[in-house]
Amino acid sequence: MADRYLHLTGTAPGRFLTRRLGLPQPAPLRRWTLETPHLDGPLLHLTAGTPAVTGVAEALSRTGLPLTDRADRPAAIVLDATGVATTTGLGDVHAALHPVVRSLAPGGRIVVLGAVPSADDHHQAAAQQALEGFVRSLGKEIGRGSTVQLVRIPGGASAHAAESTLRFLLSPRSAYVSGQVVELTSAAPDPVADPAAPLAGRTALVTGAARGIGAAVASVLARDGAQVIALDVPGAREELERTADRLGATALPLDITAPDAADRISAAAPDGLGVLVHNAGITRDRRLANMPAERWTSVIEVNLDSVLRTTDALLKAGTLTPGGRIVATASIAGIAGNTGQTNYAASKAGIIGLVRSLGPRAAADHGVTVNAVAPGFIETKMTAAVPLFIREAGRRMNSLSQGGLPVDVAEAVAWFAQPGSTAVNGQVLRVCGQSLLGA
Repeated sequence: MADRYLHLTGTAPGRFLTRRLGLPQPAPLRRWTLETPHLDGPLLHLTAGTPAVTGVAEALSRTGLPLTDRADRPAAIVLDATGVATTTGLGDVHAALHPVVRSLAPGGRIVVLGAVPSADDHHQAAAQQALEGFVRSLGKEIGRGSTVQLVRIPGGASAHAAESTLRFLLSPRSAYVSGQVVELTSAAPDPVADPAAPLAGRTALVTGAARGIGAAVASVLARDGAQVIALDVPGAREELERTADRLGATALPLDITAPDAADRISAAAPDGLGVLVHNAGITRDRRLANMPAERWTSVIEVNLDSVLRTTDALLKAGTLTPGGRIVATASIAGIAGNTGQTNYAASKAGIIGLVRSLGPRAAADHGVTVNAVAPGFIETKMTAAVPLFIREAGRRMNSLSQGGLPVDVAEAVAWFAQPGSTAVNGQVLRVCGQSLLGA
């Protein structure tokens, strides 16, 4: 559904009126296309203190942006603050960014590289945790469609592990991601034969793929070279087959809650799965006092229990191949809660618990990573049915003052799915324009 307010603020009279009234000033977001795969301008590389990781300049040189240590109008700024371990070091962060933050081009990117807070050095832990508050606050004030993120690299690791993360965050693919913290492991990335098609040779299964976010995920994974199996309930067969035909994918009409769902998925992917995307989900909204048991049970069954059972069975059967990726769909409702959605919020918070617990064990036991996206207000048929004033509030209650698109979620899923993202594990990334709700 068209965002008429965003269109209005893109006109001269609209800008004048909304400024006079003190209303939000959303900037149109620049998203990835074949014609505009990169940001337009140089990447400014700064440091605060003595860097604690190696290879940062080399990793940045592979982002597709020209690297510089001085620029009048940078498209992106990366500040290496991995060596900040004291409050004095925090002063170096201010000294580095204060003179240049206003020069960032509209729609620009700022990425702060930090270290994992130490359990043994409370001064270093305090300084590094301070970077999180700094980044989240800067994201809320940067404006003009720009974004700010924090990437934590473990001590002693090379920035090579962060390459896929930096390419994602410093590109138009991350247009609706801001104020986020990504904590990496030291795992070395898997090799990528063709950067233009990083998923070539991999089979990806996407649940809930007939429409909306699921269809967008299937489309982006196919764009990146994956052979996609698109799964949805038999009742959505016609729409599912249209989506699959458009992508050259395989349609798999299947109720993910069926007892034999994992067996049928394995049969549909006889050579194994390289990517498993748990996107299927339902809502049955009602306040708890008015919620019958079947509304509670159906949401937990589809959104959480089926994910747990299917994941366990596919890992046990070896259907997820080494180097595989599991990506689940959580929600900011699972982080911040939402009136009338105790069932839905519980199911999505459960997904977050699954990811954080299973990620390290799946990597150790199966060579598989487990991550989740947590969408905020995304423009879909479902949100188009929300009453006007609630819909407008949902669009404006984030740092970018607008709703996201299904492709924004899909781009994040594709980043998690890449072979180069081996060091990204157990993470929950909010794709919400830095919603004002939740952590």
